[in-house]
Amino acid sequence: MLFTQEAAQAAVRTQEGKRVFWLSEGDRLTPSARDWLRQEKIEIVERHREYRDLLGGVYAKKPEEMTHLSGNLLVPKTHRRIAFRGELDALQAQVLLCAQEADEPLRTALEEILHCLRNLLRAEVLEESVEKIRLLGLSEEELREHSHYPQKYYGQTHFQPKSSDDRLLLLLNQLRTQIRKTELSCCHAFSDRDGKSTRPDLVQTLNRLSAACYILMIRRKAEKEGLWSSSSNK
Repeated sequence: MLFTQEAAQAAVRTQEGKRVFWLSEGDRLTPSARDWLRQEKIEIVERHREYRDLLGGVYAKKPEEMTHLSGNLLVPKTHRRIAFRGELDALQAQVLLCAQEADEPLRTALEEILHCLRNLLRAEVLEESVEKIRLLGLSEEELREHSHYPQKYYGQTHFQPKSSDDRLLLLLNQLRTQIRKTELSCCHAFSDRDGKSTRPDLVQTLNRLSAACYILMIRRKAEKEGLWSSSSNK
């Protein structure tokens, strides 16, 4: 694999309190990626040639039905955390398709959501905490408030989408359902024996992303009905 600077940034790991970049045999770095790693003083480490699984098994070659959980630790591709990463990947694809059809300022809002999702994936892979987010100019608390009381802020009541609604509104609704599905996958991936979440930061972030998407739906509906204007809200 050829690592660009962006790909290298996403692949940085934390080991014993310091950041490292694992380079597998056959992998290469672009000059900009190598310069960035050097500038950030991130050690480039040759990846282990042997792999291990959760039960202590050792492999000289990665089996096709397994994938990396972290470092040289392999898990089946059916592992819940791998399934969750797949949902995040599909969700990002959905955001991109939606943003492609959107005009400003909706496209900007969707790019904010995309950036947040990529940070969330990075935090999951590196097992780092997710910082509190701010989307659509709103804090996490405000996102929750606006999504619960849309009439107070946009003059628009809660509604059920219809086939006659604006296409972008329907795409936003589809995106909202994908976020909810991803949140559920996260709950399955990170829960202890008692069913309590072991990564509540990931769950809360996805919940607020769902709220942000719903607010975009509310705003779109309110604009079409002449109840609210994005230009007057700047």
